[in-house]
Amino acid sequence: MNSSTGTTLLLAAEKKSAEVSDWGQYLLWTGIFAVLIGGVYVLMWRAWKKRGRRQADLPAPATAPDGPDAGTPLLPPLTGRYFGTTMAGRWLERVVAHGLGTRSAVDATLTEKGLRVDRPAAAGFYVPAADLVEARYEKAAAGKVLPEGGLLVVTWRLGDTLLDSGLRSDHVADHDAWVDAVNRLVAGDVPAAAPAGQAAHPNVNDQEGTRQ
Repeated sequence: MNSSTGTTLLLAAEKKSAEVSDWGQYLLWTGIFAVLIGGVYVLMWRAWKKRGRRQADLPAPATAPDGPDAGTPLLPPLTGRYFGTTMAGRWLERVVAHGLGTRSAVDATLTEKGLRVDRPAAAGFYVPAADLVEARYEKAAAGKVLPEGGLLVVTWRLGDTLLDSGLRSDHVADHDAWVDAVNRLVAGDVPAAAPAGQAAHPNVNDQEGTRQ
């Protein structure tokens, strides 16, 4: 074997060795990152479970009444997003008991009897009118931050504990009517019921037909 052939073989061997070394480093760092990410998730899960144990003394929310006992809607239903419930005034301390910390789509209905919150991804809950405290605008709730006034926060009482529940309507302009209606209900000034069959937002096709 001449020197040229030997040099070629040596270079090829070095190249293959470098490739193996690169793959080894890649796998090593991939493994390290996987362990770190897994560790973070484990810590989050443990914190969630620990928080649930701390909140175990919270009573279960009321169940929404049906039929005539449900009351009459005071304004069109709010359809949008439920961001979770926290201890009142502590927007990062999420309540995990009874599924109240689970984010989900939401359909909320306010009647003179109370607030009904229906969630397809978790159990719904009900707040009797006597347990409503206030409604207001916020930019942060349950670890979620949105533009100023982008969240509708309802403060309510569960047993002896005050809670904040954060919602956001698909139509943010609806928040004004909800803040007004909830606060009037709390003050004992029950708003007039919404007209029967009134939709939250007019159908675009109906509007077009009216213009013609």
